[in-house]
Amino acid sequence: MLIRDAEAADIEGIAAIYNHAVAHTTAIWNDQVVDVANRAAWHADRQRLGYPVLVAVDEAGAVLGYASFGDWRAFDGYRHTVEHSVYVRHDARGRGIGEALMRELIARARAIGKHVMVAGIEAGNATSIRLHRKLGFAEVGLLPQVGMKFGKWLDLAFLQLVLDDRATPDAPLP
Repeated sequence: MLIRDAEAADIEGIAAIYNHAVAHTTAIWNDQVVDVANRAAWHADRQRLGYPVLVAVDEAGAVLGYASFGDWRAFDGYRHTVEHSVYVRHDARGRGIGEALMRELIARARAIGKHVMVAGIEAGNATSIRLHRKLGFAEVGLLPQVGMKFGKWLDLAFLQLVLDDRATPDAPLP
């Protein structure tokens, strides 16, 4: 397995993973699948903002998972905080792909001076919450019944990882 920046040739694989999650899981709280053009526009937007889209690929170049982060909220005061997402192809789960993607994503966030990484996870997704805890994320909040999918209310768990120990936002990076 190789972790690298996503390329145009990876967009179809990213879209397939995204759409499987939409159709079969509560990991993504959308009801509609998207086309490749949608994911290409998303990828282009992340690149324009200077944010990574990482893929894990096998020896043949097939996308096994992807991860990215973006602005947590669109106000200046939040500019040091990002929210991430990580998704692994349904038939490749349990092989350490999500952890490998997350470790590289965390390193990328630190490298560009981000201070906090936020995770919004469906509260019943014990596997994702366990992975985030393993990587040092702390559970910081729960919003009951703020979403819905498949005819049921969903709770949103918030976890965060402080990426550096700067005392103030203008302190130099370690």
